[in-house]
Amino acid sequence: MSRQRFIALLAALAVAVGLAVLVPLASPASAATCATAWNSSSVYTGGMTASYNSHNWQAKWWTQGETPGAVDVWADQGACSGGSGGGTGTTCNYPAWAAGHNYVTGDIVKYTDGKYYVAEHDNPGYDPLISTWFWDPYTCDGGTTPPNNGSFVVSEAQFNQMFPSRNSFYTYSGLTAALSAYPGFANTGSDTVKKQEAAAFLANVGHETGGLVHIVEQNTANYPHYCDTSRSYGCPAGTAAYYGRGPIQLSWNFNYKAAGDALGIDLLNNPNLVQTNSAIAWKTGLWYWNTQTGPGTMTPHNAMVNGSGFGETIRSINGSIECNGGNPGQVQSRINSYQNFAAILGVPTGSNLSC
Repeated sequence: MSRQRFIALLAALAVAVGLAVLVPLASPASAATCATAWNSSSVYTGGMTASYNSHNWQAKWWTQGETPGAVDVWADQGACSGGSGGGTGTTCNYPAWAAGHNYVTGDIVKYTDGKYYVAEHDNPGYDPLISTWFWDPYTCDGGTTPPNNGSFVVSEAQFNQMFPSRNSFYTYSGLTAALSAYPGFANTGSDTVKKQEAAAFLANVGHETGGLVHIVEQNTANYPHYCDTSRSYGCPAGTAAYYGRGPIQLSWNFNYKAAGDALGIDLLNNPNLVQTNSAIAWKTGLWYWNTQTGPGTMTPHNAMVNGSGFGETIRSINGSIECNGGNPGQVQSRINSYQNFAAILGVPTGSNLSC
């Protein structure tokens, strides 16, 4: 190689090196940050994300225990890196729940029990313990956890002992299936309080149904009276379709609508579900017990967990007719059942039994 060509080559290399120094090499786009790691025990609803095998995944609908990438419920969002990784033990930092505040689907709050809840449907500040239609328990790993009602404080044997002549419609399995709708029921306070509340509820519904014998109101002459035509939604199932049904004898079109709205079931148009589906029937009873004050000043649930006593549950259910001397025989019948059921569960009755 000639001296001139060699010098030219060196010059070209110098220019190339200079350009390499001045112009950085293009790098591949960095991967997205990994979401919290997927947890097989957590519940994920549509739109929630989790990371697995260095990929982010988005749930298309409700799922639990289904591995991302192995089933169609998870949509692959692409490769990821870093992030929280572990999926547990992260710190929640959400505002405290406030009664009367309007919440929209997806809002997360810290309730007075120190736990977190995510709004499953828009609501005007309903209590997170009232209904899982509006709220679900929330974990800091981005999933939801089902309420723990797997061990009802009343066993099936005790239930059968309480209602030896019950109608087969009122199944124990129907009752336990309904518990998930109201996770605070018979699951608040000490073990004694939990059993007292269960005994109080069962004593009242037993009284309303003749020992869980009657599914529907027996006086058919009353049937046409339960349609309040002043309501804008009217009585689409028929003017005589809203008679008493189920363990609490749900009646009136406005109660069917309110219970259905709270439970996510169209009971206004399908009131017969309360007499054909055991779990739905039990849910309507729990709806009234946990959310309605009736002629009283508190819900039956609150009466039992705040120490007001069994008498206040009577007032909330039928106090305008039975309490304050209105029908002492009916009041005593409820008290007798409560005392009997509390004894079966091995707990004291507490005070303030009458109204």
